[in-house]
Amino acid sequence: MSTVDSLMTANPASCSPETPIRHVAQLMIDNDCGQIPVVDASGKPVGVVTDRDIAVRLVAAGKSEATAADAMTSPCRSVAADSSVQDAVKMMEDGKIRRVPVVDGAGKLAGIVSIADLALAGKQEATAQVVKQVSEPGAK
Repeated sequence: MSTVDSLMTANPASCSPETPIRHVAQLMIDNDCGQIPVVDASGKPVGVVTDRDIAVRLVAAGKSEATAADAMTSPCRSVAADSSVQDAVKMMEDGKIRRVPVVDGAGKLAGIVSIADLALAGKQEATAQVVKQVSEPGAK
């Protein structure tokens, strides 16, 4: 059985709650990603900021001078690096989320697992499951 750490993107870009949102958006551009984990001073995830969070919570509301804390979803779901891929898939399906921060044994950010990571690892069935669940209309 494969574990999350075998297919996650290791050492993802991250930010603190105080990071200006403009810098968060630049991290997304620089790292070609749609989510930046927000970590506390010890490196533990406290939230995530997605490109959609920026558009819906800040841009649409006319807030240009904001921080990651103003846009982040918190608390965030995370999965342990040694969890099974199926556990990560279930979490993504249940939460209707496309990306999940991965934490090490100390609870610190170690990576991110995304639908793209599932697809690139050849997990077609798992990828299809998550895409179907995440795409279903309804409450989060």
